[in-house]
Amino acid sequence: MKNILEAAVLTGADSIHPGFGFLSENAKFAKMCEESNIKFIGPSYSIIDLMGNKSNAKDLMKSNGVPVIPGSNGSIKSVKEAMDVASKIGFPIMIKAASGGGGKGIRLVKSMAELDEAYNIVKQEAKVSFNDDEVYIEKFIEEPHHVEIQILADEYGNSVHLGERDCSIQRRNQKVLEESPSPIIDDKLREEMGKAALKAVKAAKYSNAGTIEFLVDKYGKFYFMEMNTRIQVEHPVTEWNTGIDIVKEQIRIASGEKLKYKQKDIVFKGHSIECRINAENPDKNFRPCPGEIVDLNLPGGNGVRIDTAVYTGYKIPSVYDSMIAKIIVHSDTRLDAIAKMKRALEECVIDGIDTNIDFLYKILENKKFVKGDFDTSFISKEFKM
Repeated sequence: MKNILEAAVLTGADSIHPGFGFLSENAKFAKMCEESNIKFIGPSYSIIDLMGNKSNAKDLMKSNGVPVIPGSNGSIKSVKEAMDVASKIGFPIMIKAASGGGGKGIRLVKSMAELDEAYNIVKQEAKVSFNDDEVYIEKFIEEPHHVEIQILADEYGNSVHLGERDCSIQRRNQKVLEESPSPIIDDKLREEMGKAALKAVKAAKYSNAGTIEFLVDKYGKFYFMEMNTRIQVEHPVTEWNTGIDIVKEQIRIASGEKLKYKQKDIVFKGHSIECRINAENPDKNFRPCPGEIVDLNLPGGNGVRIDTAVYTGYKIPSVYDSMIAKIIVHSDTRLDAIAKMKRALEECVIDGIDTNIDFLYKILENKKFVKGDFDTSFISKEFKM
């Protein structure tokens, strides 16, 4: 953090965009930027801190009329308290790290017999991963879709939502493929979720780009899960469907400009899908595969976008996340977008390392996926994980 700020000062930069990882949700870094008179392109450090604690965020949403998943009131301090909450809301439950993210610090508990061990494991994971062993409990929503609403809010209290992204295709709580619009969301539900997302924005006094994440059950009821106070990996599918450059809007908001859009101005066109290309071997339990890329051919053409930093000769390190590229496609319909993504994956060549390209292709060919008949357990069920 110190080195980045020094570089900004030396080069005369007046602002810093933190991307979507590492420091993008780091309240300490955002505060250091403010103290250095450098604009952090994102929300204030106090909002990052508030929404970064999932338990506190849930309490805030509940008190402002946003639907939340039944669970503990705040953090759980002991196994005895966890047992009391579980008895009240019933199994199955999820024990989650209050400062969690990236699929870490989460355990599904199906019975009282599993509770003691799961509670202690999550606390240990939370301490190691987030330096905070606070945990809370939520009712496990069975057969849910993971649907998130993209929002933009300026510093004058104006806000809009840019529709939803379906992120249900995930492995071990890590997103693998995202699409917009969601195959299970109709116009009525989209409007309801959008209004709830904007209510969450006002409750948090939020400014800049952000995402409100919901779980949608098989009956069409939705529940607030968490708020991401940053731009997300999957933001390009929303950019394509709305024609709005979200990063550009982040910079405009940080510069003190008012939003140019009212909600009635947001129009959704077509269907977009994003595949995350990871350096990993799905046939060997998704084992990470660092190494040198010896040959690279990335797809292109109308309606195909590539976000990546790799090139022929690039050496993938053994640290950091395994994602090395994103392929995003846009077409008029969902079926057309699936066909376009399959074509793009067929053209994508990354030699020298193992990737999940073939695995992504199998998902797109799956009959249930094509029908839109899936939930967050899709990969574990369909591919025997």
